[in-house]
Amino acid sequence: MSVLGRLNRGETNINFVKWWKRGLVFSALLVIISVVSLSTRGLNLGIDFEGGVSWEVQAPGVSVDEARNSLEKVGEGAAKIQIVGTDILRVQGPEASLEHVAEVRQNLAELAETDVSNVSVSTVGASWGSDVTASAIRALIVFLIAILIYLTIRLELRMALAAILAVVHDVLISVGVYSVFQFEVTPGTVIAFLTILGYSIYDTIVVDDKIKENERLVGMTGRMTYTQMTSLSMNQVLLRSLNTSVVSLLPVLSLLIVGAFIMGAVTLEEFAVALTIGLTVGAYSSIFVAAPVLVFLKERQPKIRAIRERLEAQGISTTASPERLAEARTSAGTVALGSDPSAAKPKASGPTASGAIPPRPRKKTRKR
Repeated sequence: MSVLGRLNRGETNINFVKWWKRGLVFSALLVIISVVSLSTRGLNLGIDFEGGVSWEVQAPGVSVDEARNSLEKVGEGAAKIQIVGTDILRVQGPEASLEHVAEVRQNLAELAETDVSNVSVSTVGASWGSDVTASAIRALIVFLIAILIYLTIRLELRMALAAILAVVHDVLISVGVYSVFQFEVTPGTVIAFLTILGYSIYDTIVVDDKIKENERLVGMTGRMTYTQMTSLSMNQVLLRSLNTSVVSLLPVLSLLIVGAFIMGAVTLEEFAVALTIGLTVGAYSSIFVAAPVLVFLKERQPKIRAIRERLEAQGISTTASPERLAEARTSAGTVALGSDPSAAKPKASGPTASGAIPPRPRKKTRKR
């Protein structure tokens, strides 16, 4: 059967244990880079968070360099200048007096060869940005507490802790990308970050639900460890997890390509970029962060640890390899995982290699 066919039937034999170690190292590296960048470079906060003045005017044919050279005459050479869409010139600077705002407005009107009334001006106070930041932090804390309670009731505490750690991992790396590449953080970005938390949790729940369903294999058969069972569950739910991520990413990528690059809608670009980063990191963390953290927590339970120690004492392999996972899936628990399948088959009575028929065993008679 082809790879896609086995993936569709949940019969892939990927050794996730091996990939979990590499994934955790990679995640740790990304988290360290994010924390260092946030500590040294910080975030490129937009005007809505830092406060300031924004001027916009329709100026076809005017480049950013031409606008900067013109604004240097009024002391705004260091302002943030963008071409929004095809011909909208946007200039953002710090808070200023009314006289300075009017002076810059007049300069832009002359540059665009239009009337002063066509230059729009908006002023944002820094206090509004502080309120938005505080609200976003409160929403994040409430979300994490609610998810922790729900997953503890629906699944169990260890799964809830692993899912929360994966969400924190997603937020740190997503914000770190914005810090490393100095993407502008706007209210649309914050909304996107809060949105991706739901996607991240959903993808993790899909995986955890399958693990919870297969937990009986560890106790009933006694032939596989919790780590092996989790790797088996990951293979069974891999297609569903991939489908969830791909279906979520397709409309976001369409929004990014059509809305931002073709139509030039900057607001859509800010929202779509954050969603694309968050959804990608969320799909990754459900497999390579939440699952191995859950295994780490569960393998320290006395009951789970006792099963592993018993299997190791019997000489049964406790390494989740693709071949043994396939054997565990097809044998339905009749053959010990990691043992010789031929040992479980009864020896047939028949001619030996030399052709002689062995004598029939005597029936045991009761002594009188």
